[in-house]
Amino acid sequence: MSALWQLEEMAAAMDARPFGPMPLEITGISIDTRTVKAGEAFFAIKGETNDGHDFVNQAMKSGAAVAVVAESRLVMFGALRMPLLVVADVLVAMEKLGIAARERCKGDIIAVTGSAGKTTTKEMLRTVLSQFGKVHASAASFNNHWGVPLTLARMPSDTDFGVFEIGMNHPGEITPLVGMVRPHVALITTIAPAHLGSFASVDDIARAKGEIFSGLVAGGTAIVNRDVKQFPILKKMAEVAGVETLKGFGAKKGCDYRLVAVEPSQAGSQVSAVLDRRKLEYELPMAGEHQAMNSLAVLGAAVLCGVDVDAAASALRNVVPEAGRGRRHALTLKNGTALLIDESYNANPGSMEAALKVLGDINTRGRRIAVLGDMLELGDTSPKLHRAIARPIAEAKLDLVYLIGKDMAGLAADLPAQILGGHFADVTGLAELLAAMLADGDVIMLKASKGTRFAGVVQTLIDVHPVIETAAQ
Repeated sequence: MSALWQLEEMAAAMDARPFGPMPLEITGISIDTRTVKAGEAFFAIKGETNDGHDFVNQAMKSGAAVAVVAESRLVMFGALRMPLLVVADVLVAMEKLGIAARERCKGDIIAVTGSAGKTTTKEMLRTVLSQFGKVHASAASFNNHWGVPLTLARMPSDTDFGVFEIGMNHPGEITPLVGMVRPHVALITTIAPAHLGSFASVDDIARAKGEIFSGLVAGGTAIVNRDVKQFPILKKMAEVAGVETLKGFGAKKGCDYRLVAVEPSQAGSQVSAVLDRRKLEYELPMAGEHQAMNSLAVLGAAVLCGVDVDAAASALRNVVPEAGRGRRHALTLKNGTALLIDESYNANPGSMEAALKVLGDINTRGRRIAVLGDMLELGDTSPKLHRAIARPIAEAKLDLVYLIGKDMAGLAADLPAQILGGHFADVTGLAELLAAMLADGDVIMLKASKGTRFAGVVQTLIDVHPVIETAAQ
């Protein structure tokens, strides 16, 4: 495997002091002994529950070439002559290495944030841009105070396209992260009432997302969902940040990247759009208007990075949804088949409404079943926002709805008795109940915030009813 960093270069970037026998180079960066590979540097990050310094010996036994440790913890290694890079603060050292990685990269950098769709959009960008060069993108949802610098530090010097997901739970979180990333393109997918427990209003969420403009390089471009009510706020923030070019995407007239129509297809969706006055027709292996909107932003970003728009649109057919983000599974039943839609990774009011619309649009000979869990981090607005889901449920004309969690209690009281399958405190026994009640032709969707542990329910359903195929859409 080729070197990611020369040891001397890495140490200089982090202001690190070598201790013990040093390798000449390292092949990767790790913060987890469960996944560390031979030749990598292990960063002993101190987390909320674990301190990486307690796992340095294990990392070395697993093949790590060097460990990055704090000066204050050096004494715990005694007389052991293992290769160590000693720094004042391990997380700060990783941030410095990330900044150095960004400085040496000559490729195009894209940063993605938003209340929903960040990871899906990032993965669309990864898929599309990989057709045109070497792509380095965030793993999973590495979008926080350690995930962003870790992703930066892992970026090879010959990267053609870097794609970074940037998240936040509180005001002020995005500014330092985007300051490290320094993107050429900053993309905001949408604004919705997520993390309202930490914000006074959705407008304040927009202001927090708009922090992404502060890190744009000179001459960089912002891409913003023009359909959201908070567009004027974002536009003003971009102007204040000195952004010269702001591109809007959406269904409204005047959008630079405009969605004309999206129709359900066997593959997922058939999309008609206009990109900078150029008409496009393309296939997207994902269902729902919200995904078509994300694809518009992806195409816009790709074009800004110099990619041919027709080739980029064609590449979208290769997108595969991440687990928990709309991935579909055809399940084998004793007397037929059922379709499982896995939306178990996360949920907020906006993404919940979009997912319910997708479920309602599916043509099926069986029942449309929704299993909905609590949407977390909504603060005092939570009861109201959960009860408001009654409207998209009614519009989707669902046959059966199961509700899980204390915040879903109000919605359970509002739903018609004939469609309410039950309201449960948690997921205990839920998988077994669902597995037993599925019938031929049913379509079942599971949607909730990650903390509700729906992912385990999805896996049990797949274990009980083996998957015929994992659908692309």
